[in-house]
Amino acid sequence: MIITQKKPLEEVMAMVADAKTVAIIGCGSCATACQTGGEAQINELTAILEQAGKKVVATTVADYCCMNLGVKGKMKPVVAAKPDCVICMSCGDGVQCVARNAGDIPVYPSNNTMFLGEAVRFGVWEEACHMCGECVLGQTGAICPISQCAKSLVNGPCGGQKNGKCEVNPENDCAWIKIYNRLQATNQLDKLMKTREDKGYEDVAYPRTISIRGKK
Repeated sequence: MIITQKKPLEEVMAMVADAKTVAIIGCGSCATACQTGGEAQINELTAILEQAGKKVVATTVADYCCMNLGVKGKMKPVVAAKPDCVICMSCGDGVQCVARNAGDIPVYPSNNTMFLGEAVRFGVWEEACHMCGECVLGQTGAICPISQCAKSLVNGPCGGQKNGKCEVNPENDCAWIKIYNRLQATNQLDKLMKTREDKGYEDVAYPRTISIRGKK
């Protein structure tokens, strides 16, 4: 799940300061689960905008703001309403997808995109994956050292842990001790002795495209 948090209201209001009419599109998936872009949040933002003298001319919720085909259909009545701007209550990918279907209408985000995470309990998410494209989970006991280690070390531990806690963030357990314990429990400690190549982020050309159809 892509985890999002609401931007400060004053930041959102500053983006739409010159707009008299506004449309809002939410996301029925991740943002709804995070309570940052569902029907309730759209209604809340609508009330705030109208209280500030704005006219909300259209609201809608896409099943997934990151799915272009679904967004394309949802945006047709929004564009037809001719708002001065659109507020997208989704992750950053969703904002960009909405903008591609908004014609010459400005699109502004209401959320900050935080990370790809997992729900540990209702309303609480923990970062689980940096989506780096070079997954080492098969070598580290299915515990990600990129997201779980404060230094993102692919060869650890660093030696700075104290009582099993991270020296950078003492509230967190040392990721490499967790990896060691997991590999030991699964009889795979030999994997700990193998050297992994450092992350070569400079080799990645952005933006990336992946297609199951082969060539783009």
